[in-house]
Amino acid sequence: MSAPGGSASSPASQVRKGLEGVIASATSVGDVDGAHCRLIYRGYSIDELVGKTSFEEVSHLLLEGALPTRAQLGAWTKQLDAARPLEPQALSCLQALPASADPMALLRTAVSVLGLYDPDAEDMALEAMKRKAVRSIAKTATIVAAIGRLRQRQQPIAPKTGLPHAANFLYMLLGQEPPAEHAQALDAYFVLLAEHGLNASTFTARTVTGTQSDYFSAITAAIGTLKGPLHGAANRKAMDMLLEIGRPEQVEPYVQKTLADHKRFMGFGHRVYKGEDPRAKHLKAIAKRLSEHSKEPQWFAISERLQEAVQKAKGLSINVDFYSASLLHYIGIPTELFTTMFACARMPGWSAHVIEQALDNRLIRPLAEYIGPRDLRFVPLDQRLQPL
Repeated sequence: MSAPGGSASSPASQVRKGLEGVIASATSVGDVDGAHCRLIYRGYSIDELVGKTSFEEVSHLLLEGALPTRAQLGAWTKQLDAARPLEPQALSCLQALPASADPMALLRTAVSVLGLYDPDAEDMALEAMKRKAVRSIAKTATIVAAIGRLRQRQQPIAPKTGLPHAANFLYMLLGQEPPAEHAQALDAYFVLLAEHGLNASTFTARTVTGTQSDYFSAITAAIGTLKGPLHGAANRKAMDMLLEIGRPEQVEPYVQKTLADHKRFMGFGHRVYKGEDPRAKHLKAIAKRLSEHSKEPQWFAISERLQEAVQKAKGLSINVDFYSASLLHYIGIPTELFTTMFACARMPGWSAHVIEQALDNRLIRPLAEYIGPRDLRFVPLDQRLQPL
């Protein structure tokens, strides 16, 4: 029997579950080189960017295609600064939502609400898309900080003009300007997670854009995708794992029990990278520095010992979530906000892919290999038998 469009149905052996290994799009935004364990943003290895550039610079790189000059960076920073405050209606809506709800669900709803008040909401022209991207990058951090405070029954804090993006987020969440080391750590985290090829949430955003739906629909769908524990929510699970272990000397018993129970180690393995995630070494170095000035050095110690034990027992390498957990904990981010932090970081990458899809669009419509029955005959209702 022919598939839709007249082509013959392909054999089941050609089905790629989860589209693994299938090239679905061409892009100049970024490259996830799994074979060589490299991550590239617009031609730059992540190793060339982290610790040398700011999140503001990397956002410009992803959206504009080049690192900014000093003058461009000044103008770009001013745009972000001006866009950071929430519209009163959007803030009121967020305050009316149940603070006890999952933070990612709250973020998903709040970003959707932003689209109702954005002056360029339905404009798909290039410059309008870029303006929406700038506003979304800036406001997502404000929303997440507000969610964090509302969950603690505290009033949201307005952003502080002139304070860099990462430092501004910590100020809005914690109520005071952060130590430089904490702001730098969060800025590096944002840089490392800003883009990652055609991952599940980015693919979702491009699929929505492919229907010629609006920017905010695409970003809201991406946030909903990131919420899943097989994608962004793994960073929360990684911290839960560290808390469950509790002490470095409990690592080996935990590993043996997890192996015996045939359960997963959170923060290990990757769908694309054949070895260690190239972001992991940078996150580890930052987490180590933070642990040395912390009253809770055990979280890094547990992480390092667990990394060695799992590598030895199962040959698994760490991914981006593993040391993200202790890093975010050390700078004061509540565990329940970890996945929303991922969303704050990924907003430039999502936006760049949405724009790229819109500029050279084709409806994304893969086929499915049908494996159900065929040629069934209709049976009238009164003749149908109850299944045994």
